[in-house]
Amino acid sequence: MWGNDLSTPRILVVDDRYANRVAMRHVLSGLDVELVEAESGNDALVACLEHEFALILLDVQMPGMDGVEVAELLNGEESTRDTPVIFVTAGSTDDIDRLKGYDVGAVDYITKPLNPPLLAAKVRNFLDLYQSRRELVATLAALDERNLELQREIEERKRAEALAQQLATHDALTGLPNRLLFVDRLASSMRRARREQAQFALGYMDLDGFKPINDAYGHGAGDTLLKVIAERLERHTRASDTTARFGGDEFALIFDHVKSAESCRSFCEELRLELSAPTTVALDGGSVEVAVGVSIGLAIYPAHGDDADRLMHNADCALYQVKAHGKAGVRVFQPEDDVPRLGAEPVAKPLGRVVRG
Repeated sequence: MWGNDLSTPRILVVDDRYANRVAMRHVLSGLDVELVEAESGNDALVACLEHEFALILLDVQMPGMDGVEVAELLNGEESTRDTPVIFVTAGSTDDIDRLKGYDVGAVDYITKPLNPPLLAAKVRNFLDLYQSRRELVATLAALDERNLELQREIEERKRAEALAQQLATHDALTGLPNRLLFVDRLASSMRRARREQAQFALGYMDLDGFKPINDAYGHGAGDTLLKVIAERLERHTRASDTTARFGGDEFALIFDHVKSAESCRSFCEELRLELSAPTTVALDGGSVEVAVGVSIGLAIYPAHGDDADRLMHNADCALYQVKAHGKAGVRVFQPEDDVPRLGAEPVAKPLGRVVRG
């Protein structure tokens, strides 16, 4: 295993004869290395457990565990498999013995008596290779770390972009789609309805009595009520429908694939009752139970308009008629609803049903 520590490389000298180890020490004294010595195969294996070596100079003929056995064990371990081993032999080695040595991980042979210049040259070559590999490993590690940093930056940027997209297309308080996203969803519903020759409903919805509650108990209570209304809207509509908040107590709805105007009106009546259920709002020192009415105006595509502007206008006309005739109801657009409103006074919104806790 090649580490990324660029400190002084270590060389392990394994020989059962002290004189041979001293000779190795003398030859390698001029190199910038740390020498570790072992006088047996077992000592060599222990040293390899404790240190990483750039090179092992391993005597082949030793009592007990010989050099070939040591090399074979080192070659079988993942942590030492890539450590180069130079066999040091007492005499010439035939080709069969050399092949066996190469099979167990030897990279070269050198014979005794030592040829100092040759040994030093070979060791330098392996040290250069070792240093190059360590620098490469260190560079790759740095690149991996930089890649991880870039990946984290990319993920953070994606989260920021997703948040920006969410804030651009959704209401900050309720999390519902805002007007921008609603208009886009409306265009998609119209394209789908044209393609499938189907119909859908566009609804405008107001809360009756919201402003007095907001004025009486503060914006915190009003915000809580709006969030509860939004949660109920999402809970009681289909995933294919769109529920949006335009601001204040104004909401908009798209009901895809409606069977008929009457079935949609009937569903909205049920929805209105769900939304009008009392809500407990926490206040300083207590709580209050509040309730608002709900008014909904509906326009059906394509019967009440085959473009977005006409459809929204007619849904608004239907809502206006609900508000002008007592509120708290659902109305499907009728041709007579589209009348001029000049001079029309806004109808006052009475306080919703409020019960102090």
